[in-house]
Amino acid sequence: MEYVIRDARKEDMGQVLGLIKELAEFEKEPNAVEVIREDLENDGFGESKLFHCFVAEHEEQIVGLALIYPRYSTWKGATVHLEDLIVSQKMRGSGLGTALLNEVVKYGHSLGVKRISWEVLDWNEPAITFYEKKGAWVRRDWDVVQLDEKGIENYIEKLN
Repeated sequence: MEYVIRDARKEDMGQVLGLIKELAEFEKEPNAVEVIREDLENDGFGESKLFHCFVAEHEEQIVGLALIYPRYSTWKGATVHLEDLIVSQKMRGSGLGTALLNEVVKYGHSLGVKRISWEVLDWNEPAITFYEKKGAWVRRDWDVVQLDEKGIENYIEKLN
């Protein structure tokens, strides 16, 4: 199966959003996606880019993506965070996930980062196995902590 891995373009963001929604369905959170195409276009392109995205294209369709952004570790220094590596259901098992992860690792290496990090759901054993086979360390002793929009608002209210 032939595909091309390339940097995403602004005009790809509609299809990128479709893959994000497909991932939300897979992760049993179909109504959790709040971002819209315009957000992706504004946040990923222009002078103040918030992320970099690689896409996998097959027969003029975006069938996979890896979305990353810079972070900083007080212990390690410059790092890259892989927010999502998504391969459409129809393309799983084609080597596309490996090709996308390869691009992320090459990109991080070219930047001289000390670490590339990401999260994986504890029930997604195929993904965990995939990452471990690639040499990634799945930290099972850390929990993800987040404040969502409502949590931020509640926090701010309590400050006053």
